[in-house]
Amino acid sequence: KKIYEDEHTFAFEDINPQAPTHVLIIPKRHVRGLKEATPEDAELIGRCHLAAAHIARQRGIEDGYRTVLNVGPQAGQSVFHLHVHLLGGRSLHWPPG
Repeated sequence: KKIYEDEHTFAFEDINPQAPTHVLIIPKRHVRGLKEATPEDAELIGRCHLAAAHIARQRGIEDGYRTVLNVGPQAGQSVFHLHVHLLGGRSLHWPPG
């Protein structure tokens, strides 16, 4: 179910949430991943993070959340269309993994 959309991005709940809030923010234009991104993709990647901040405010977690962008299979990337994970709603420990 789509929970957010703007001119450049859309977002929906993760089907396998790892936190009370776990949202995926997807750019509408295809970028395979951060490894393949070009300088021309920088604004779009930034817009994904701004969308995450907007959603965090909507969800009331603006004082503590994490954004994650997995790069490659060893990091857990399984969908090869760049996307940002927004996680929050609980204490997020460091280091992850």
